[in-house]
Amino acid sequence: MKRIIAIIRPDKLEEVKNALEKEGIPGMTVEEVKGRGQQLGITESYRGKDYKVDLLPKKRLEIVVKSNIVDLVVETIVKNAQTGDIGDGKIFISPVEEVVRIRTGEKGENAI
Repeated sequence: MKRIIAIIRPDKLEEVKNALEKEGIPGMTVEEVKGRGQQLGITESYRGKDYKVDLLPKKRLEIVVKSNIVDLVVETIVKNAQTGDIGDGKIFISPVEEVVRIRTGEKGENAI
């Protein structure tokens, strides 16, 4: 099993969520986060005065899936979150040792 964490633009959430659901992956956790990458934020003007926004709003998706569909999930996220501009986000993949469904006590891949 693998945990996929995707940091994406907020305006791409619905598109990514709908695409994952079409692929049979409805379960995810979504958080509102702020962060920055290589671009180190942006500079904006308000009433003639420049100011720097160094932590930009993003959405953080966390999805745990069977190892054999990781590539499908990653490809789906990239295809639907990519704009080609700086700030599209990142995807992190890590192993998951165990999953337990609280309601039934099921363990492992059956609990996903």
